[in-house]
Amino acid sequence: MTRLGYQINNFTYPDVAAADIFDRVIAQARAAESAGFDRVMVMDHFYQLPVLGAHDEPMFESYTLLSAIAQHTEQVRLSALVTGNTYRHPTLLANAVTALDHVSKGRATLGIGSGWFELEHDELGYEFGSFTDRFEKLEEALQIIIPMLRGEAVTLDGKHYQVSNAINSPKPVSRIPIMIGGAGEKKTLRMVAQYADESNLSSATLEEIPRKFDALDAHCQRLGRDRSEITVTKILGAHVAPTMEQAEAALSAMAARKGWSDEVVSMIKAPMVFGTPDTVGEELSRWMATGLDGLTLSLPWNGHDTDRIGLLADVALAATA
Repeated sequence: MTRLGYQINNFTYPDVAAADIFDRVIAQARAAESAGFDRVMVMDHFYQLPVLGAHDEPMFESYTLLSAIAQHTEQVRLSALVTGNTYRHPTLLANAVTALDHVSKGRATLGIGSGWFELEHDELGYEFGSFTDRFEKLEEALQIIIPMLRGEAVTLDGKHYQVSNAINSPKPVSRIPIMIGGAGEKKTLRMVAQYADESNLSSATLEEIPRKFDALDAHCQRLGRDRSEITVTKILGAHVAPTMEQAEAALSAMAARKGWSDEVVSMIKAPMVFGTPDTVGEELSRWMATGLDGLTLSLPWNGHDTDRIGLLADVALAATA
């Protein structure tokens, strides 16, 4: 289970050339492992997200990147948070996460969701479809991927996917956990109850968490699933520095590089856990007090400063203890 994960979601660093980005990514992954994070994650996108930067800023394909990170780490579990189901056929995804499990010696997790970034789909040629289409595809994909990861041959004549005696060889080294991202109470959390080991309530607000627990509990009861088998976590953007002045200065420097207005900075800052170790620790403790089993945190604006990763770990480990 994820108790404390670290997500790398920004690849635009000050005074770093494109050829040197990967080295900075590895430095962050190693710093996170050394600091006590138990999982390192990356986004599964090809364009940068609007809240983090321009869509043409650098972004790496997630499974290639995770497999490379595996060669520079030893203990952290590795996952996309989360894989966009619409970007790969389920049989390809089963094979990719199996390869990650082998090259990491059993540290892979499959994080998966329905997909949502329409611009990325439209410009890169991936079928987006309707909300209903994407959730139907996700469920069919899970019905293919999970048996393949467990060493079973799969035949499915679905609405969106058709496979016949699909096999995945070699089998994964470990039993790969399944994490479903999203907070939808009718569709997503029902699939969590039916298929997953972990739920990441990616979009839920602090006030919504108790209602999400109630919805998941109800689905588990109806499906006969033991609710205690499912870990529930949350992804949060964070920005921490020793002083508030340093935190504000780092954000201002990033805004200047990206050309953001004060209004954009305020919009981006609002949902983040922001400030000194004391203020960030208090906010993380509030999230954990809702009953969450763990947190995954990102440092999009100053994660390239690996000292900040250690500082965040110190605060977060105390909050999640």
